[in-house]
Amino acid sequence: MPVHLKKAGKTPETESGNAREVVHGMLAAIEKRGEAAVREYAEKLDGWKGEIVVKPEEIERRTREIPKGIKRDIEFATERVRRFALAQRESLREFETEVAPGLKAGQRLVPVNVAGCYVPTGRYAHIASAYMSIATAKAAGVATVIAASTPYKGEGIHPQVLYAMKVAGADVVMTLGGVQAIAALAYGLFSGKPADIIVGPGNKYVAEAKRVLFGKVGIDVLAGPTEIGIIADDSADPAIVASDLVGQAEHGHESPAWLITLSEKLGKDVMQRVPALIDKLPATAKDAAGAAWRDYGEITFCNDREEAAQVSDRYAPEHLEVHARDLDWWLARLTCYGSLFLGEETTVAFGDKASGPNHILPTKGAARYSGGLSVHKFMKTLTWQRMTREANRELAQVTARISRLEGMEAHARTADDRMDKYFPGEKFDRGAPVKS
Repeated sequence: MPVHLKKAGKTPETESGNAREVVHGMLAAIEKRGEAAVREYAEKLDGWKGEIVVKPEEIERRTREIPKGIKRDIEFATERVRRFALAQRESLREFETEVAPGLKAGQRLVPVNVAGCYVPTGRYAHIASAYMSIATAKAAGVATVIAASTPYKGEGIHPQVLYAMKVAGADVVMTLGGVQAIAALAYGLFSGKPADIIVGPGNKYVAEAKRVLFGKVGIDVLAGPTEIGIIADDSADPAIVASDLVGQAEHGHESPAWLITLSEKLGKDVMQRVPALIDKLPATAKDAAGAAWRDYGEITFCNDREEAAQVSDRYAPEHLEVHARDLDWWLARLTCYGSLFLGEETTVAFGDKASGPNHILPTKGAARYSGGLSVHKFMKTLTWQRMTREANRELAQVTARISRLEGMEAHARTADDRMDKYFPGEKFDRGAPVKS
């Protein structure tokens, strides 16, 4: 049985209750009063009174002074993400097949028309979230990408986030954050183009807004506070493991950090190291990581790797690192995670920033049934069919009979009408007509 060396006092669901009430009220007001309500929330919550839609000349002005080295780094990372997304796009294919003589069917791959990409900027300027979402949407072939981000310290969108939006290919940029941004994207406020899908990470209020609006629009995943899980055996370096746990805990006060270890000694070693690493962080990160580790940090000791895999799959962590022997075994065995990082040489931070695979990933156990953001999220797999009149001979009879077994006479008669038209005078087994 797994043994907890450190047990979390809270779970990812603990603090989500009040978000529901707040979000429902805001969405109702915005649905009723539209752009006026959005502007009020922007001023009240973010202190923003300026223009919502950022004009191209304003983007150019506000990004002009960014050092060339920073621009090159953003361009480098964007290209890695774009390259991986294009490879994902190439892994899909349209096809046509002859299901039966005279009956052809197939699928088309069609991108959505409008994508809304939310880029959070709260405690940190999430530059990477801009190109993770926007470049992936563009790689999928989305015609209109509308990006939104919070004003940063009262000065509009952070210049480096703005540059990342530009490099990634955003068509419209809006200075909006939080629930009001999600609502504006969903209802097409300020742009005149309601989003078909809204993507991007955010806090519990953003996640709740996406959850409530799902159905009116598509969403990527319910991406709440960042999570990290690490599986480590006695071959792992406790210093690296501790560093990686802290590296994700700095995201926020509610970011879970879980260690699943096959070595009780390593688990205890890591538990001693983490507080010291947190103490050495700058104030903002220290505050966030300290609270996250105190309330959401957990260390579980398992007797063997199968037990460890089972525990990990129950957590279904957003990010999962494996610091253990026989990495191929773990790759084949593990089934529930947002993104997998195999071996000490890779770390979540690489995936967060520049290695290529997307960092917008499922949280709160959603990795049990969903993957992260990819070109697939922006594309619709549309089926089609075409058939000859001769192909109706068999298919129409089967359809009529099954329809009548189900009690659906009108369905059956659409098949009857074709048999009568295409094969006049022929007798068919159409099933027993529905009486009532």
